[in-house]
Amino acid sequence: MREPHLVYFADPMCSWCWGFSPVIEAIAEQFGPLLPIRVVLGGLRPWTKEPMTEHDRANVRNHWQHVHEASGQPFDFAFLDREHFVYDTEPSSRAVVVLRRRGVAMALVALRRIQYAFYAENKDITDIDTLTELVAGLGVDPADFRNEFNGEAAIEETRDDFAIAQAIGVRGFPTLIVGEGENNQYTLVTQGFQPGAHILPALAQWINKNTAVRSSDAHHGRAQG
Repeated sequence: MREPHLVYFADPMCSWCWGFSPVIEAIAEQFGPLLPIRVVLGGLRPWTKEPMTEHDRANVRNHWQHVHEASGQPFDFAFLDREHFVYDTEPSSRAVVVLRRRGVAMALVALRRIQYAFYAENKDITDIDTLTELVAGLGVDPADFRNEFNGEAAIEETRDDFAIAQAIGVRGFPTLIVGEGENNQYTLVTQGFQPGAHILPALAQWINKNTAVRSSDAHHGRAQG
């Protein structure tokens, strides 16, 4: 993309990403098309096979409590009563990838809905039937979704997202970068949770600076011509 934009590295089953969700919503509301947000699925724990242990559940409870305190986001801790739950983040990530094909805005909507289902409604978003029900509520045809979700192209596209995150050194989520220009010049906004009071002013400052530089370059180009 040549115009200013954000790239948001996230995972639907990353609790700090759920905590960051209101910040992403605020960015989209404040800046709109001036700063479109592209979601890239980072791959928190893809292809996990082993069920969670008591130790795992204790760690999750601790993380969720911290996120709730920092962000105010709702959590249904009854999730921790599930037995034999496999914390595989690939299916929910793939669901977002499938809906991302329907537009940048739809990717954000899908991510938020799937996150809410998991954290606030105690729904199993590793399950294809649950995911199908959720995306149907967003107006997506269930049969179309299932066909795309189960297709090799969606599996590879999701794997490519994970590879992109790894290739550029994204190790934690949420990670937000801002970029502009043909040379793909990017600046880190945050790696990890930060409240909107910190993020929004920084982005506004970046946009103002970027706009001033572009205007100066355009004026210089006209003078040279």
